[in-house]
Amino acid sequence: MKVAVLTLGCKANQSESFVIEANLRSRGCEIVDLVEQPDYCIINTCSVTSKSDYQSRQLIRRASKSGSRVIVTGCYSELNKGFVRTMDGVADVVDVSNKHNIPDMLAHVSSGFPLNYYSSTKSRFFLKIQDGCNSSCSYCVIPKARGRSRSIPLEEIIEQIHAISNSYNEIVLTGIHLGAYGYDIIPKVTLTDMLLTILLKTEIRRVRLGSLEISEIDEEMLDLIQDNRVCSHLHIPLQSGDDRILGLMNRNYTTQEFFDGVKRILERIPGAAIGTDVITGFPGEGEPEFKNSFSFLESLPLSYMHVFPYSARPGTAAAEMPNFVDSATTKERCILLRELGMRKKREFMEAQLGRTLDLLLEEKASDSTFVGTTGNYLKVRALITGACPKDIVPVRIAGLQNDMLVGHPIPDAQVTVY
Repeated sequence: MKVAVLTLGCKANQSESFVIEANLRSRGCEIVDLVEQPDYCIINTCSVTSKSDYQSRQLIRRASKSGSRVIVTGCYSELNKGFVRTMDGVADVVDVSNKHNIPDMLAHVSSGFPLNYYSSTKSRFFLKIQDGCNSSCSYCVIPKARGRSRSIPLEEIIEQIHAISNSYNEIVLTGIHLGAYGYDIIPKVTLTDMLLTILLKTEIRRVRLGSLEISEIDEEMLDLIQDNRVCSHLHIPLQSGDDRILGLMNRNYTTQEFFDGVKRILERIPGAAIGTDVITGFPGEGEPEFKNSFSFLESLPLSYMHVFPYSARPGTAAAEMPNFVDSATTKERCILLRELGMRKKREFMEAQLGRTLDLLLEEKASDSTFVGTTGNYLKVRALITGACPKDIVPVRIAGLQNDMLVGHPIPDAQVTVY
C-alpha cells in the first residue's frame, strides 16, 4: 500500500507525522509523495492562524484530487470536524488524541511488526515529549484543540532515545508547551530533570530544545545547555515588545523581564542562537505600541525572528477585543519586522566567520557537497568527502553565500559550541 503523509504547523505535528510514517513503514507500507497517487493520504493539519486554516483546506482538496482516500487529523480538523467531514474525498477525521492509531485504522495493513525508524531519510529525530497547554493566551485557540498539558513518562522518553540512537545523531525535544513538561507527573519532574536524565542515561550526540518561555529558562537549565551535547539554540516567543499589548495578550512577563532573561542567557552562553516569535496587528496595537515593539526587538541580540500577522481565532478573547488593526497596516508592519529579522540573521551569520562549528549533515546537494544545520541553528554548505547524511562533522566557517554559510571540514577539530 502506498501512503502519503502531509504535515502543516509546529514541530509537535512534525514529530507526530514522523512516528506515523515509521509505524506505516514497519507495517509494510510505502511512504510516497502525493504526485505518486497514493492509496491513502494522511493530512496533519494546523489552526494556529487563519492562513493555517486556509492551507489545511487547500491541502485536503489537493489530496482529494489525487484520487487518494484522505484521512485528516490535527488542530484544524479537531476544531472543524463537521465541515471537514463534508469535504470531497475525506474518508475519516481522526481526533488529535487518537492520531497515533491511524496506521492501525488503515484497511489491509498488517500489524505485529516492530516500530522501525531506521529507513527514514530525515536527519533529525523529532521527539514529542509533551502535548496540550494550560495557558490562556488571549489570541490562541490551540489549547481548545489539544487539551490540557500531558507529559510522556521519563522512562518512555529514554527508551525511545535508546531505540533511535544508532540511527540519529540529533533529537529535537518538542511539545505544545514544552516548558510545562512533567508538572502532571507524580512525583513531579521538570524539563531540567528530563534533560539531565537524557545526558546521563543516553549517548545521543546532540539534543535540541524546542520553544521555551523566558520564565522557564532558569539557572539549572542554563547549566545543562552549556553541555557540549546540548545545542546552544533557544527559541523564546516574545509576541510583542510593548507591555500594554503583552497584557492584552495575557502573557506572563514584561519586556524588561524578557530583556533581562536574554541578557542572562548570553552572559552564561556567549554566542548562543536566540530566536523569537512576534505578532503584529494585535487589537489595540496603535502606532505608538508598534514603535515600542519594533524598538524593543531592535535592541535584542536575536539570531532570527518569526513574524506573524495577528489572526483572529473564533472563540478567543482577542477576537472580541476592540480597536482592530486593518489588514493593510498589519501587512506594512510585517514587512518592517521581517526586514529587521533578516538584518538580525545576517549579523548573526557574519559573526560566525572563522569559527569552527558542529554540522549535522542533512542533504547531499551534489557528489560531495552537503547542506546541514549547526548546533546554533544555521544552514551551512560544505564540500565533504567520505561522509553520509546524519553524520556530525566539524567545519570552519569561511564565508556567506545566498543566505547560507560556507564551511570547510576540519578533521579532528575541536568544535566551539555556539
